[in-house]
Amino acid sequence: MPSKESWSGRKTNRATVHKSKQEGRQQDLLIAALGMKLGSQKSSVTIWQPLKLFAYSQLTSLVRRATLKENEQIPKYEKVHNFKVHTFRGPHWCEYCANFMWGLIAQGVKCADCGLNVHKQCSKMVPNDCKPDLKHVKKVYSCDLTTLVKARTTKRPMVVDMCIREIEARGLNSEGLYRVSGFSDLIEDVKMAFDRDGEKADISVNMYEDINIITGALKLYFRDLPIPLITYDAYPKFIESAKIMDPDEQLETLHEALKLLPPAHCETLRYLMAHLKRVTLHEKENLMNAENLGIVFGPTLMRSPELDAMAALNDIRYQRLVVELLIKNEDILF
Repeated sequence: MPSKESWSGRKTNRATVHKSKQEGRQQDLLIAALGMKLGSQKSSVTIWQPLKLFAYSQLTSLVRRATLKENEQIPKYEKVHNFKVHTFRGPHWCEYCANFMWGLIAQGVKCADCGLNVHKQCSKMVPNDCKPDLKHVKKVYSCDLTTLVKARTTKRPMVVDMCIREIEARGLNSEGLYRVSGFSDLIEDVKMAFDRDGEKADISVNMYEDINIITGALKLYFRDLPIPLITYDAYPKFIESAKIMDPDEQLETLHEALKLLPPAHCETLRYLMAHLKRVTLHEKENLMNAENLGIVFGPTLMRSPELDAMAALNDIRYQRLVVELLIKNEDILF
């Protein structure tokens, strides 16, 4: 009768044979998938290990890309609270420390965007986790960009998305696109439609036949932003990049400047520059190249933080150059 050791030895041998057969089948499947035909058994074993590593790396890459795409669909923008001194009627407790808010007037501060009520001293410790409520965010135009996208849970302001879709659908060949002004009263109508109806605003050809009204409404949105698309904090770095003569160093500085923008601003700028690049592809029809678009959008997207009128005037040529560089290098910078 066979001993326990011999039984366990046979079991181990069977497991090894089964494993080698399974690996053999995996090899055959991978070779078939890659369209490779191998000669000898030896070469198969030699090539199998690198192929397996390659397959795993490709799978990991696919999973990573899928995760990135999923993350792109869910905006995770940080936003500071917009606290203002407030007089509360009746008893109120701080929503940060849970202590009573004493006094008859100006007992604390209230976030104008999400309604959070806290002591003035507590407001300095509240994290940047403002979640704007649509009942507090009553406008689209003249509303802080990050506040708007967080309130409506979108990647970009709907004004930008809707106007660009409409322009690309029927206006890319329009001569003087963005340079020619639309009728100002009708541009104000579009503004009021967005403020009133949000994403349900009708800006179709049935309502506004002239595409310059839609381009005018888009430019007005950027001009009305309380903090420009290229923010005051990032402005000096962008102007610095325009003054650099070496092309490689210039792009590097411009890339560093983009990192200074809040995520919602950077995403909106990326989307706009990709659109303007497509506009330049129709230059023969619309006569708008990157330089012309830079002249139009420079002062629209950038405002000097300096109060000195002469300094701001001197910056105009650099503002134009910044936008021109962003359009031409859109595929590299974003």
